[in-house]
Formats: sequence, C-alpha cells, structure tokens
Amino acid sequence: MDRIDELEILVAVVETGSLAGAARRLGRSAPAVTRGLAALERRVGLRLVERTTRRLAPTEAGRELADQGRRLASEYEGAISAASSAPLRGLLRITAPLAFGRRHVTAAVASFLDLHPGIDVELNLHDRNLDLIEERLHIAVRIGRLSDSGLVARRVGSVRRVVVAAPDYLARRGSPQAPEDLLGHDTIVATGVTTVSEWRFGPGADIGAALGKGGRSVRLAPRLRVNDVDAALQAVRAGRGIARALSYQAAEDLAAGRMVRLLRAFEPDPLPVQVVVPSGGALPPKVRAFLDHAVRCFEALPEIQDEG
Repeated sequence: MDRIDELEILVAVVETGSLAGAARRLGRSAPAVTRGLAALERRVGLRLVERTTRRLAPTEAGRELADQGRRLASEYEGAISAASSAPLRGLLRITAPLAFGRRHVTAAVASFLDLHPGIDVELNLHDRNLDLIEERLHIAVRIGRLSDSGLVARRVGSVRRVVVAAPDYLARRGSPQAPEDLLGHDTIVATGVTTVSEWRFGPGADIGAALGKGGRSVRLAPRLRVNDVDAALQAVRAGRGIARALSYQAAEDLAAGRMVRLLRAFEPDPLPVQVVVPSGGALPPKVRAFLDHAVRCFEALPEIQDEG
C-alpha cells in the first residue's frame, strides 16, 4: 500500500466516521483499511483517530492531515485528468434549498450521474445555508445575495417574492390593492427559517429584512402558519387565503390559472440564483464539470429567468 493510499484511507475514515464505512467507500476490506490507518499513524508518530464505542473521531492532527490529503487528492485528480482526459471519478457533495432542490437540482444531479458513471453524489437539501468548508461540501445552490465573501459564484438567473391567491378566494374576498390591505385578508405564512410573520415590499425590502429596516413592512396575523412552502401553496390552491412564495415555486400554478399574482407593483427587487463553490485554488475536475453542467441546466429554466 503506497502513501497516497494511506491518506485516502484517512480521509474516508474521517468523512464516514467508521472503518466499515471507509471500506465500503473505497471498495476494500475492513482489515485492509485498519492496516492502512495503523501504518499511517506509525509513519506520522501520532494518533490520528480516536476510537469510541459508537464512532471514530479524528484528532486535531488527524483533521489537519485529512484536509491536506483532500487537497493532494484534488491536485492529483486534476493532473491525471488534464494529462489523460480520464473519466471523472469520486464523490461530490452538493447542497441546495429544499424546494428548489426537489424541483430542479435533483434532475441536474440525475443527468450528471448518467453522464459520469464513476461519480457518486451526496445531495443535502436544506433551507439553512450550510457552511461549505465546515460541512465539507463542494457546491451549493443559493438564492439571494451572498453574505460569505469566501465563495465564488456563478449567477444563473433570478426570482422574485410574489404574493398569490386562488381565483375563488379573490372572488369571495376581493383583491388587495396595497400591502396594508393584507391585514383584512386571510394570510398563509410559510415560516421556513424564520417565524416572523412580516412581509416587506418595494426596493430594498430583502436587504432591509436582514437589517430590520428598509422597504415597506406589513406585520401579519396569519390564519395558517406552515413550515413548508409546498403545503402553504396547497392551501392557496384550496382557496384558504393569500400566501407569498418565490416566483419559481408558483410558476406552474400561475401559468395554469390556479393562482393569481397580486401586488406586482410592490414586489421587492429580484433575488439572484447562484451556483457557488469555495474560493481558493483550482477546482477539481469533478467539481468544475458539475458546475458547468448545473449552469447549463438552470439557465434553461424559464422559472428562474425572471422578467419582472
């Protein structure tokens, strides 16, 4: 077993948390993984992994060496791929917002897997922005302005926050003409990450939401709060009230006439849809390949090519 193999074993053990998990990922026997890890610890002269009854946990030295091992593996993979145009191999970790991931990222991942049989993907769908470095992620899809300057972004489109209701609800209750009119209507709030029942309107509204000022604010008393936007939109279709969503989430219902877009003159500025990677150094070929593939997929989506 060469020294690159020993580093590969350490990285797999750290990332999977077990010898068995590392063995499955690498396609080796558990004893071979155990021998490789022990050989590396003898070579370094330090304990790299602490053994507990339930899980293996890397020591500080183990984490640092595993990080260096990942960088070496990426550089090695890039050199080999550039020299020989070898097929892409390895694991890609991707994160995206829950609803956008269900609708669009999963399809992009599936088509990428079809193109590259040597690639495996872990797709983490979450409405909280996960830290790419801390969570060891390669690529993220983000909606909205980036607060992390340590990311490199490629913009693929934009979406808007839209207010929607079903035609039968509007026939019964009338259409609001200004944001303040919402106070006289049944509203449905998708809580998501925040539990604040407040909608902001107009230019600067989304920046203002983060700062607690800016835009035109309406504090609601919703009849229904739900932590999933798809459930909120289902209630809208049933005529239960007025909700707010991102334009791509309601695009099919609006096009089919199941919903009506309200208060367009008061909508906040569009939000960018971006594919991001950590900054620093050349991208591994598998990351660069998926980035290019995802950009092509997303740029073809009319739902995020918002025209206002």
